[in-house]
Amino acid sequence: MSNRTRVHTRRRAVRVRARERTLVTQSPGIMKAPRTRRHWRPLPTAAIVCLLTFTGFGATVTTAGTAQASAVSIKALEIAASKQGSPYRWGATGPRLFDCSGLTLYSFKQVGRNLPRTASQQYGYTRHISREARAAGDLVFFASKQGIYHVGMYAGKGMIWHAPKTGTVVRLERIWTDNVLYGRVD
Repeated sequence: MSNRTRVHTRRRAVRVRARERTLVTQSPGIMKAPRTRRHWRPLPTAAIVCLLTFTGFGATVTTAGTAQASAVSIKALEIAASKQGSPYRWGATGPRLFDCSGLTLYSFKQVGRNLPRTASQQYGYTRHISREARAAGDLVFFASKQGIYHVGMYAGKGMIWHAPKTGTVVRLERIWTDNVLYGRVD
């Protein structure tokens, strides 16, 4: 291999790695970090000892911020559930009529968190999480090739509280597709 070919190959490899890094950080549906060793650091010994100590006694390790966010999300979920049977109306934000994003906006507003108005804006506002990390009170966003078109609140066991469409009411329903994304309100 000539010197010129080696330089060209190295430059191409650098461009490909840079593009992969950009795709991973900019794509909203991708939850993985790039596969480079510098992103994976071993836990300090003290952290491992703490984790072993807590798990040995059956305790749950959470930070104050996580516990508080969970309590707020659960309270917002309870408010959404209390609106069961409220009619759907496009553009409505409560307290008696709702559309999908209006229900989530109203629920979180009642517990002191302000969300943007539309489902796609709410997706941009939330911290994106994986399906495995979802918990009751997280937002479930329904996506198509055109973008986010619907939002509901995760109730657990594959169910959401949402305001589906004109002619329906706020209700608990099973998630009907795999084309969903999850977001957490902090």
